[in-house]
Amino acid sequence: MQISRIETFLAPPRWMFVRVETDAGVVGWGEPVVEGRAEPVRAAVDVLAEYLVGADPMRIEDHWQVMTKGGFYRGGPVLSSAVAGLDQALWDIKGKHYGVPVHQLLGGPVRDRVRAYAWVGGDDPAEVRDAVTAQLEAGFTAVKMNGCGRMTPVASPAEVRAVLRRAETARQVLGDAHDFGLDFHGRVSPANARRLLPQLAEYAPMFVEEPVLPDHAHVLPDLVNASSVPLALGERLYSRREFLAPLHAGVAVLQPDVSHAGGISELRRIAALAETYGAQLAPHCPLGPIALAACLQLAFTTPNFLIQEQSIGIHYNRGAELLDYVVDPEPFRFDRGALLRTERPGLGIDVDEAAVRAADRTGHAWRNPVWRHQDGSFAEW
Repeated sequence: MQISRIETFLAPPRWMFVRVETDAGVVGWGEPVVEGRAEPVRAAVDVLAEYLVGADPMRIEDHWQVMTKGGFYRGGPVLSSAVAGLDQALWDIKGKHYGVPVHQLLGGPVRDRVRAYAWVGGDDPAEVRDAVTAQLEAGFTAVKMNGCGRMTPVASPAEVRAVLRRAETARQVLGDAHDFGLDFHGRVSPANARRLLPQLAEYAPMFVEEPVLPDHAHVLPDLVNASSVPLALGERLYSRREFLAPLHAGVAVLQPDVSHAGGISELRRIAALAETYGAQLAPHCPLGPIALAACLQLAFTTPNFLIQEQSIGIHYNRGAELLDYVVDPEPFRFDRGALLRTERPGLGIDVDEAAVRAADRTGHAWRNPVWRHQDGSFAEW
């Protein structure tokens, strides 16, 4: 069996899919994308396709090594995301060829249910109570929200109180039996993080995500020691090597993205690395159906898995939804806030190819907002 064709498709609201076809008729799907930079990733996939077309799709690890190391210049979000989507597609092909789900190829399942959380926004604190209540009523046992909107580098007392009110409101609605994650989204300076984390401990968040930008990783040991709140990060890290320093610092939850950090092959290595430090895996995934399906295959077979992000109903999804691109939504049906294991082959989903091709004819040019402070200077989004 040889790879005969590789195609990419821009799918609204902000995703990109890759289709890898073989001469035996087996087709694999992946999701290579950097949100807001889909076009450069598409070009990178085209370059990697020069190597893959004509190759044996079963040699996944060898292809991963060549795609990540075969060029003199390595790494970065564009290349690692292109590799990630192709890696997902190769695992999908292998599972379909043998008639088994990918998690069986990775050693078999260690769980039957994958707990997931729902997004509730949080940029506007006034909406938190109603949004959390709605997800609780929908059966979710955990939610995640942004801890703040734009924040000045040395926050005012009013800005600090607004963050604490979000956490207090979420805890009031959820009670002690359910969880919430608070995402700082890289909007919080090291000084503000040191001030906020001890005060948030009272509300016992499951984790605080991206407490500071990856640029400020050197302050992580201080932040870990500042409070009992578990810290989480990883959506902007692209290899296991980049996770070493956060693990040494004591970060409790790693959040690599299966569409950014080298795909299924690299995420399983990151998970194993995390396990040696007693850290948990909670893959980042505000993306489409193929990325979520790949995350689930990993979650079913990863002992130190914590919880799964998913984008059904997320505020980014305007004009299209995750379920629009699958033939059967059953693999994404929630049961009391969890997704159930199936034995469907490959990644476990059937992509609606006609819907994907139609979506690509429209395409998208999604870009994240550019925020500014009141004085006109740049603000982290």
